[in-house]
Amino acid sequence: MARQLLQDRTPAAYAGVEAYARRHTNDDAGALAWLVMGYAHMLDHDYVKAVDPLKRAKPRTGDLGDYVSYYLGNSYFQSGRMPETVAILADFDKTYPESLLIRDARSLYANALLSEGSSQDVIALLERDRQPLRADVELTLGRAYAAAGQPAKAADILRNLYITMPLSAEASQADIELKKLASATPLGPLGPNGRRTRADLLAKGKHFNEAADEYRDLLNVVSPNERPAVELAMAVALRRSGQDKEAKKVLESMVSPSPEINAERLFNLGEIARASGDDEGFLRELGELRQTAPTSFWLEQALLSAGNLYLLKPDFDKAIDAYRELQQRFPDASRASYAHWKVAWLSLRQGRNGDAKTGFEQQIALYPNSAEIPAALYWRARLAEEDNDTAMARAYYQKLSERFRNFYYGELARRRLKQIKADDDPPHYALLDRVPAINTGTNIVASEPPIDNLRYQKAQLLENGALVDFAVRELQAAGNEEKGNWVAAETAKFYQDAGRYDAAIEVLKRTVPNYFAVDLPSLPRAYWEALFPQPFWPNLKRYSSQNALDPYLVASLIRQESEFNPGAVSRANAIGLMQLLPKVGRTVAKQQKLRHFSPTQLFTPEINLQLGTRYFREMVDKFGTFEYALAAYNAGSNRVDDWLGQGKYRDPQEFVESIPFTETREYVQAILRNANVYRQLYGTP
Repeated sequence: MARQLLQDRTPAAYAGVEAYARRHTNDDAGALAWLVMGYAHMLDHDYVKAVDPLKRAKPRTGDLGDYVSYYLGNSYFQSGRMPETVAILADFDKTYPESLLIRDARSLYANALLSEGSSQDVIALLERDRQPLRADVELTLGRAYAAAGQPAKAADILRNLYITMPLSAEASQADIELKKLASATPLGPLGPNGRRTRADLLAKGKHFNEAADEYRDLLNVVSPNERPAVELAMAVALRRSGQDKEAKKVLESMVSPSPEINAERLFNLGEIARASGDDEGFLRELGELRQTAPTSFWLEQALLSAGNLYLLKPDFDKAIDAYRELQQRFPDASRASYAHWKVAWLSLRQGRNGDAKTGFEQQIALYPNSAEIPAALYWRARLAEEDNDTAMARAYYQKLSERFRNFYYGELARRRLKQIKADDDPPHYALLDRVPAINTGTNIVASEPPIDNLRYQKAQLLENGALVDFAVRELQAAGNEEKGNWVAAETAKFYQDAGRYDAAIEVLKRTVPNYFAVDLPSLPRAYWEALFPQPFWPNLKRYSSQNALDPYLVASLIRQESEFNPGAVSRANAIGLMQLLPKVGRTVAKQQKLRHFSPTQLFTPEINLQLGTRYFREMVDKFGTFEYALAAYNAGSNRVDDWLGQGKYRDPQEFVESIPFTETREYVQAILRNANVYRQLYGTP
């Protein structure tokens, strides 16, 4: 009931929790229900209604007293009842000295005091605990100093907030406060350094429009020597915000930039030309970069763009030239291994098997830690098979299977090994020793949670009330107090119990980032089940079977698309578990004779599964193999038609590695890889 209320907050959900709370008025469960109800009202911004249930929770609040007190104080504050806010939060620090909410409560209490004119009390309260800096605390403190008649001190604090935390909601409020101060007291101007810091942080936070405006204002105050750097930063922000025409004007008008600034200027002009389809303009800028900045990072990036440009055309020989130039000029650069791999792979696609063999072996020798190593091992083995060198093929496949256990190419290697007759162990190839052993930290045995720890007990109570985010914070704090590796599994379990499978998956991904390289027994079963869950399984299996699809493949597709979040919405407005566009949903719903269809129904798991599996089946029927169908599901049917027309492929695996979009290529490989892990975990569906 609590979960339903916090998710939907419908009148029926409120009524259900309230009825439960009234039935359990004299026990802790009732107090928890009242807390949940009050918090739900706060989520609805109905603070007046939140007060009563939170007051009812207080007498039997027990270990959750800090949560009840804080949110009751917050409800009073938002309702304009400052005396009650002050009264309930005045002794919060002393009553709940170990609470995770202390700084939140202190900030709220300070705001209530400030509204009552107690600015000196606010200063004394907040100055004693300002680290780490928080925007809300700094804003309140700045306002307090202003109210206390110390404008210089207030301005220092508010300016620092405005400059160093520009992405916070409080930054705009700090700007308003600073203007108020300036109207009453002369303040020095915000210096160029502060403005530049703010603009750079806005750009770093991808607020490119705001950053461009800040850089434009900054141009009015910087020295001539500093002007080119600011102009360049403004142009980059304009380009990143989609204002290519304006960015080009700025870049072309720049005067006397330094060699490094000029290199970045040329790169950005090239990117603008490439984005507009002006290949001649792009190549002109690339040529000038070669001449004027032959060792620049920006030439490296431009060569990568050139390789990708030709890859998409497709003009593989010119792509090879660009990638090779990148790798040879910048052999230790971040994209050198990728460029080297592209040279080797495109050589294979061009039928130059000798060059491909050399390239695959050099990839292993030069870049043994690179992401391309599994592919290099696999395709070198495939070429060995084609040369009837089964001993070499087996050695490479075995290395791949052992080192990259559950990777896409690891499973393919095991399939190939089953087809090769093995008379004895393959010979040793010294090159394979270059591939480092995995730094696993594996064979993890999850320790038992500390059931006597007060924070852990508190987390359990909060989780019982579906207050999962609060519960997870308490778990993390308990983990800092107690030894053991139990936190990740418990956190994932909390999220799973709440139906937040995506959060559980992300927790375990962070905990064991190299999990695909290890065998199943190396990690606790609970880890694997959180990483590869089976929610909505009856409907998932039902609609998969109706469309002659492997349920594990469908589950893997969903894991990749939405991580089992029914409410997921992409930037392209794809909706729900299988990330269907509304127009696709309408078309398939009509085919399925689903009456009165509305795109909002795509948030309903059963409807999404019904239509998504049908749509995927159409992709399979059109293209004939799952690899092609998955690529079409991600990138569109027209692109797959184009890619299939770019020459012959040995098999679907060669097609997959040839997909020019990195996102789509990794998407297809991940889904096929994940389906194999599902089969290992759960057996026959």
